Amino acid sequence: MNKAFVKETEQENDDPQEALIPKGLKNYMTLQGYQVLRKELEHLVKVERPDVVSVVAWAASNGDRSENGDYLYGKKRLREIDRRIRFLTKRLEIAEVINPATQPNKDQVFFGATVIYENQDGEEVRVTIVGIDEADPLNGKISWISPVAKALLKAREGDSVHLMTPAGKQELIVLEIIYPDE
Repeated sequence: MNKAFVKETEQENDDPQEALIPKGLKNYMTLQGYQVLRKELEHLVKVERPDVVSVVAWAASNGDRSENGDYLYGKKRLREIDRRIRFLTKRLEIAEVINPATQPNKDQVFFGATVIYENQDGEEVRVTIVGIDEADPLNGKISWISPVAKALLKAREGDSVHLMTPAGKQELIVLEIIYPDE
């Protein structure tokens, strides 16, 4: 099939998460987050990509490639893997690993802190401020550039901070700040 009829693009910056890092800043992350990305990159380069390349080579040797599902799917998967490898490589190049345990001001909220706060409904919420690539809001890990993290940064236990939401201004009361031990 002619490439003019295919809607796939191979743009360099087509990963939506790539735009999340503010211009000129490092990709702050914890050591655990760095290791997870590094492990994924290593797996893609050493295991997954070679496996797909061998399937594509085998499928190409079977002759007609225009209706060869293994070949077509393999090439598409190879593009996805290469795109992810480029993305991970870029992210790791600009990564700045932060060890929250070495934070000198443990009485304030900074990167890597786990914060227990009370929202205006009286519910206690526990969040850990982590890197963009480590964020998992459903499991209490929020990005350091998220609105909640920005509102909590530099707050101390007992402080009341304001968070602007689509529903209006909310007040959060910092109950506890926890940093990991070394």
